[in-house]
Amino acid sequence: MIEGVRIKRLVRHVDDRGWLMEVLRDDDEIFIDFGQVYVSAGFPGVVKAWHCHRLQTDSFCVLAGNAKIGLYDDREGSPTCGEAQAIVAGELNPLVVQIPPMVWHGFMALEGRTAVVLNVPTVHYNRDEPDELRRDPFDPHIPFEWFTQGG
Repeated sequence: MIEGVRIKRLVRHVDDRGWLMEVLRDDDEIFIDFGQVYVSAGFPGVVKAWHCHRLQTDSFCVLAGNAKIGLYDDREGSPTCGEAQAIVAGELNPLVVQIPPMVWHGFMALEGRTAVVLNVPTVHYNRDEPDELRRDPFDPHIPFEWFTQGG
C-alpha cells in the first residue's frame, strides 16, 4: 500500500426498493475537507492517467461499472517511493480510495463498460491556476501495467 493512501470499504444497504450507500461523511475517519464534488466517466479502452496534485487530496468512488485505479509514488523521502499500486473498485468492490497530494493516479474502465467515478477533492478546481501535474498514461518510468495480458 502506498504511503498515505487510505481505503474505506463501503456497504450497500439493500431492500426491496433498491439500495443506499454512504460514500463519505464529515465524521468519517478518512474525511479531511470538502472542496467540491464531481463525476468523471471513463470509456472502455481509455486510460485516464497520470496526474497528481500539489495541494489536493482526492477521494475516488466508482459508482457505476468497475475501474482499475492506478497509483504511483515518486515522492522523495516517502517510504514507498518508486512503488506502484493497482486497486479494482466499483460495483464488484465498493470503496472510497483516498489519494494524497503528489501521488500520481488515474483510472481505466473494466469489462467493456463505462466507469463512472465520483470524486470529493479537498480543494475546489482553480480554473486560473489548476493544481494539476500530468504525465503520459504509458510513461515508461512508471512501473505499472494498465492492460492485463492473456486475459
